[in-house]
Amino acid sequence: MSNSEWNDPEANVLPEKVREMDHQNEIPINPKRKRIVVVGLGMVGVAFIEKIMKLDVKRREWDVIVIGEEPHLAYNRVGLTSFFQHRTVENLYLNPESWYSSMPEGSLNYHLNTLVTQIHKEHKLVITSDGSTVPYDILVLATGSDALLPRHTPGHDAKGVFVYRTIDDLQKLISFASDKKGTTGAVVGGGLLGLEAAKAMMDLEDFGKVKLIERNRWVLSRQLDGDAGNMVVEQVRQLGLDVLLSKRVGKINKDGDNQVTGVTFEDGETMDCSCICFAIGIRARDDVARRAGIRCADRGGGIIINNDLATSEPDIYAIGECASWENSTFGLIGPGVEMADVLAFNLTQAKAHKPRQFQRPDLSTKLKLLGVEVASFGDFFADRDGPKELPKRHVAASKKGQNTKEGITEGKERVRDLTEGPAPPPVKALTYKDPFQQVYKKYLFTLDGKYLLGGMMIGDTKDYIKLVPMVKNKKPLEQPPSEFIVGAKRSDEDDASGLADDTQICSCHNVLKKDIAGAIKEGTCKSIGDVKSCTKAGTGCGGCMPLVQTIFNKEMAALGQEVKNHLCPHFSYSRADLFNIVYVKKLESFSAIMASAGNDPTSLGCEACKPAIGSILASLFNSHILDTETRGLQDTNDRFLANIQRNGTFSVIPRVSGGEITPDKLIVIGTVAKKYNLYTKITGGQRIDMFGARKQDLLDIWSALIDGGMESGHAYAKSLRTVKSCVGTSWCRFGIGDSVGMAVRLEERYKSIRSPHKIKGGVSGCVRECAEAQNKDFGLIATEKGFNVFVGGNGGATPRHSELLAKDVPPDDVVPILDRYLSFYIRTADKLQRTARWIENLPGGIAYLREVILEDKLGICASLEQQMQDLVGTFFCEWTETLKNPAKRAFFQQFANDASASSENVEIVKDRGQSRPANWAKDPATYNFRDHKWTSTSWQPIVETKLFTDAPTGSSVPVKRGDTQLAVFKIRGKFYASQQMCPHKRAFVLSEGLLGEETKPPEAATPISLSNDSSPNDSSAAETTNSDTKFWVSCPLHKRNYTLNPSTTTSSSSSPPGTCANDPTLSIATFPAEARNDGLVYLKLPSVPELDALLGTDRWKVRAGEAEDSLGKLDEKLARERQAGGWKGRKKGDESFWGNGRGAGRKAGEILEGGEGGMEW
Repeated sequence: MSNSEWNDPEANVLPEKVREMDHQNEIPINPKRKRIVVVGLGMVGVAFIEKIMKLDVKRREWDVIVIGEEPHLAYNRVGLTSFFQHRTVENLYLNPESWYSSMPEGSLNYHLNTLVTQIHKEHKLVITSDGSTVPYDILVLATGSDALLPRHTPGHDAKGVFVYRTIDDLQKLISFASDKKGTTGAVVGGGLLGLEAAKAMMDLEDFGKVKLIERNRWVLSRQLDGDAGNMVVEQVRQLGLDVLLSKRVGKINKDGDNQVTGVTFEDGETMDCSCICFAIGIRARDDVARRAGIRCADRGGGIIINNDLATSEPDIYAIGECASWENSTFGLIGPGVEMADVLAFNLTQAKAHKPRQFQRPDLSTKLKLLGVEVASFGDFFADRDGPKELPKRHVAASKKGQNTKEGITEGKERVRDLTEGPAPPPVKALTYKDPFQQVYKKYLFTLDGKYLLGGMMIGDTKDYIKLVPMVKNKKPLEQPPSEFIVGAKRSDEDDASGLADDTQICSCHNVLKKDIAGAIKEGTCKSIGDVKSCTKAGTGCGGCMPLVQTIFNKEMAALGQEVKNHLCPHFSYSRADLFNIVYVKKLESFSAIMASAGNDPTSLGCEACKPAIGSILASLFNSHILDTETRGLQDTNDRFLANIQRNGTFSVIPRVSGGEITPDKLIVIGTVAKKYNLYTKITGGQRIDMFGARKQDLLDIWSALIDGGMESGHAYAKSLRTVKSCVGTSWCRFGIGDSVGMAVRLEERYKSIRSPHKIKGGVSGCVRECAEAQNKDFGLIATEKGFNVFVGGNGGATPRHSELLAKDVPPDDVVPILDRYLSFYIRTADKLQRTARWIENLPGGIAYLREVILEDKLGICASLEQQMQDLVGTFFCEWTETLKNPAKRAFFQQFANDASASSENVEIVKDRGQSRPANWAKDPATYNFRDHKWTSTSWQPIVETKLFTDAPTGSSVPVKRGDTQLAVFKIRGKFYASQQMCPHKRAFVLSEGLLGEETKPPEAATPISLSNDSSPNDSSAAETTNSDTKFWVSCPLHKRNYTLNPSTTTSSSSSPPGTCANDPTLSIATFPAEARNDGLVYLKLPSVPELDALLGTDRWKVRAGEAEDSLGKLDEKLARERQAGGWKGRKKGDESFWGNGRGAGRKAGEILEGGEGGMEW
């Protein structure tokens, strides 16, 4: 089935097309427009809407009203399981809200949270649950289906019984599971939906165990045979899922509060559980159609449709899971999307074209369930049920001879069927089973092996993409069947060569190879992100992305275009290429690098290249990152040597090498945290984090810490963070290696070393692995002979287990191996690339890395070791050097124009005895600050010019005027000013953001001579660039980019100062600024009262109560449990178990005051 009408660029760039047509007055005005009412805003409903909008935009024959029962816009049910990770409904939306509102006026309206209860066929009306009536000319029913709940089963209405179908179902399950930690959750149903539900319950990490109950002898019985299904069972059991086969639930057990306590099976066995999720199938939602007298299927349900999707009633159609076509309903998205395609075409194009007919859909599926690759295609049960369809020559052959002596032949066949059973299907199966690699393949052919009918695959599904077209095309095979197995695995990557244009690449959205290739050839898609946006390939389950990438690369190469991995538009080099240029040419400044390798030698750079170059310079030369030349390259964390938090304060983390800390240092940390009222927490890397430090207090805090023997922990940097350790042979009776000693030595060696991304290490003293070394960028596990060295692991959003680099390495050899490994990573990784992804992208992966690091394949091991030794030899504590330097100390002031002024930007609340900022407000500040009209303005002196530097990366300071915070920037000798608050989260941080500029494409950049008469910093060159370049500041919290200066062009794409490039709903106020001869920067501002009325800190300060307490309901429940005596034996917070005990606060206070002898032990 072709779905290019839905997936081609037109449907996705329709908003831009509508705006362009509206601007050109090309949208027709048709007073005789008819109305289509769509009941259901699911994946099929929105597919129909997309198609009808696209096909009708030049006609304007239809107005569409869609009525959705759920409170959400159409979302991706295929990716429903991902909701458990991000918990954000909008992340699942198939189209943003702005897409719906961007259609031609009146053409598309939608109603959410609205149920259609009646259809009046005679009057062409639908009636909703609130009594509203909506007239229609055409009615499209896309009501979908309901998850089946066995209401005949006793206990089906107990608390803890769920289905897995909608976001509401998931939200209820999440809420319920949070109160059932450590208990057993159960899923009934071993089909596709059941395995998805089981994965979701496992991902919650609330249940101690998850069990899958399946009535058949294997899972996925509708897609796989017994051998394949049992292989899947074996694999998912290895992943921690307990699978119970041949079990039927007879009764759901519950307690007196109607809470689920377990199940009793039909064979009498019982099982304890606190939660049951049924995923036993779906039933078409045809109730509203039945009540209206529309013909529906008696068995299995569904609204009966013809080949043109029409129901038994005129002008009423049904599409998707609610429709019954030839006594079949389809629970996959593909058939529903094809129905939507056919109907939209017929309603708009059939006047000039032959109407399309819905054909039997392809039910092939390729999925990844619980990490197991599963695919079935074509007639995959032809050997069990007989082929549904045979090539014509085989049909003729099977009937040959039946015309002669027909009665005798039929009589003999009936006797044989009774005595010997029916004849086997005219099919031969070719099967491959590898229990070691967990691979199973079964391909079904005609008896002569000339035609492929279907098949199934487990583990290795790479050939799926090639086999599906072979089945569809029904052409004789050009190779013997054995080659399908022997030659199945040709390379480590999917290969797009040889694929037919109508090969389906993305089964979630039915995107064909020609759809992707066409979008690239037309120039619509110039990046892999464009391909996903234009065609929707890869936006479902994501399993097709390797092949999409391959097609993209091949098509770009065929067009003569290189697939580039450039750092950003300012450099035509990758991060690794630029590192080598800097290394070889010994370029030690941003201006020198831009002049030598940049597309525009005088460019200001951007938020992508600046931190990358800062990291490269630090990795090679390790100068202080707060030096004039490098400070403007740093993100806010590095700029203030501390992690910025959501209220504009910072966190402080001293180094605790190997997690080993003395009581004296704990006392130092404790007294500092107490003095400055800092929120304290133990980190996952075995050190202590102190939150809530004001920028102006950082100097005093670090002075006290350094005086107490502490040093910078570099938690703010893309560098070595920690080397975690267990106690090893120091204390543990099982330890066989000195894990603490090794961890301390490694952390002390590699501390402060900058790299493309953060680095974490771990050392475990034995195979019990208490330090979790196998999920670190480098990890050591002690063996009897030394240490096994693992590399390339990481946690985070995409966790990855590390791989073994070297085995039984003597302690003395650990450092040289890690020196080489880390130096090679620093040299060759891409920007912000963790070691995990870096190793995956190396040619040959870990095997290649072993050759380079252990066998010196490239002959660079000595160079790598020397590079690391040189870098280690340049160590200094960045905070100590900062405290010594008056110029660097000047950065740590909240407002540059008033050293004594301070502002609290977020209200502070108490939580478990500590202070923290109130939760962020739910919504951003969407007021149009950019276009606000002031009553009057005048030039006012604000800040001294000497506080700014002339760095090529720009300079900025925060200032205060009345109650308003402002940001003042200096870029190439000129000054700009804006409000300090980023409206996205109402955070007062813009002065701390990176400065950048838009750039021309490399081929359009004007080359600048570097002769003696013109240098990269020459003022005339800077002024020339400044006149036609748009500058912006990037918010340090979430990278919202705001324009600072007006563009001199009159292009329609130019944006005025204050525009947010990332989010059109946001803007900031900007102000004219200029330096004068009196040494001050003047800003053109309104009066203080008028300025404060709009931008005052007190107005926009985030306060407690603006956001809903995410744990409020849980707290209410726990409070009820406490009142009922369910929390006996527990104490509150810092209280003492002793009846007359002082508790933490009083005890610490008395000790600090010298009571009980103070600390004179």
